[in-house]
Amino acid sequence: MSENILVVEDEPTLLETLTYNLTRQNYQVHTATDGVTAVEMARELHPDLIVLDLMLPKLDGFEVCRMLRQEMITPILILTARDDEIDRVIGLELGADDYMSKPFSMREFLARVKAQLRRVRLIREERESEDILPRENIKFGNLTLDLARREVLLDDRPLSLKPKEYDLLLFLARHRGHVLTRELILERVWGWDFSGGSRTVDVHVRWLREKIELDPAQPVRIVTVRGAGYRFEG
Repeated sequence: MSENILVVEDEPTLLETLTYNLTRQNYQVHTATDGVTAVEMARELHPDLIVLDLMLPKLDGFEVCRMLRQEMITPILILTARDDEIDRVIGLELGADDYMSKPFSMREFLARVKAQLRRVRLIREERESEDILPRENIKFGNLTLDLARREVLLDDRPLSLKPKEYDLLLFLARHRGHVLTRELILERVWGWDFSGGSRTVDVHVRWLREKIELDPAQPVRIVTVRGAGYRFEG
């Protein structure tokens, strides 16, 4: 069964090009040309991947990303004509999984799409196998990772974590006491061919510290190992 991809792009030529190339890869492609329609279609279709332009009529891509991330964990690949780092950071803050600046090569685009869909398949397979086996929560003092619910509790109160924040915290927790390089974290949490760079890890670590550390400026749970990476202490 082929995966469903929702492409949200208001530039007709680019939309046609993306649709053509994705269809050639045997993906089922659905399209939207404005933000409002994109949200409606995503809610109806529950696609395996959303390719989202930032500069859209009616509702911009940032707002679309924010709204959809609150409702679903579908990976979102952002496209934009702007190459400002602030746009990249904002996109990641809102829950985007990857980011490409126009113009881009179709070969690289298809590789990014393939990587995101592969991650979706792996996550689904992992969840299906975990559903068969009993799973225990991971606890570190007042911090609990509820694996069955993909939820994190602090003092028995659920934290609002983005999907990538949860994945990162789980990876760190499962390797407690080990120094993990940014490159290894990128490979295991974002995928080996993610090109967002190590700053992506730093940004997500900062967000996690703000939510699980008593004093984010003096972290004791996620410790920075200078020149190496991060170590989770619990």
